[in-house]
Amino acid sequence: MVRRRLFLVMVCGVAMALGSAAAAALEIGEQGPDFTLAGIDGKIYSLGTFKDAKNIVVVFTCNHCPVAIAYEDRLIELAKSYKDKGVALVAINSNDADVSPQDSFDKMLKRAKDKKLPYPYVFDADQSVAKGYDAKCTPHVFVLDKNRKLAYTGGVDDDQKPKRVKERWLADALDALLAGNTPKEQKTAAFGCSIKWKPKK
Repeated sequence: MVRRRLFLVMVCGVAMALGSAAAAALEIGEQGPDFTLAGIDGKIYSLGTFKDAKNIVVVFTCNHCPVAIAYEDRLIELAKSYKDKGVALVAINSNDADVSPQDSFDKMLKRAKDKKLPYPYVFDADQSVAKGYDAKCTPHVFVLDKNRKLAYTGGVDDDQKPKRVKERWLADALDALLAGNTPKEQKTAAFGCSIKWKPKK
């Protein structure tokens, strides 16, 4: 299993190398890029949609990646647990559907219905939002504070297998921010499947 995780980290690392020329990494303290994206519920979402939220969790994810699937239930539980605390979560699929047909908008509709997702699931069709955040993997997490500045980025936790998790990075970051503190870990290693970019013309 360690070998498999190392492989996934390597895949993400390759994506980081390939994407570095396209966008500079979003640094802690920088403003989170806004977006205007269509959700599977027919609504249009932007950061302004969550204007009343104390913090916004932006998660780049998809339908097919085994790592993204492994984290789905954890994200669902986190969204439910932190909703009443003033935290909003939005999931963004930036994969090119031509490269990865399982990540088409229609497949997003089915996935959301099957999983009863309690958070907006939106489609970054032109991949501009993923580039703006410099997202690399699925899942890749970005937490924006009350001023919509980046306060945490990286993984949900330290292990794909729930029973082996020792460090709950995302939850700890949210707890710190809600308490008015700076997260102990502001940047961690995101691991998962690389985002499926559109072929270069």
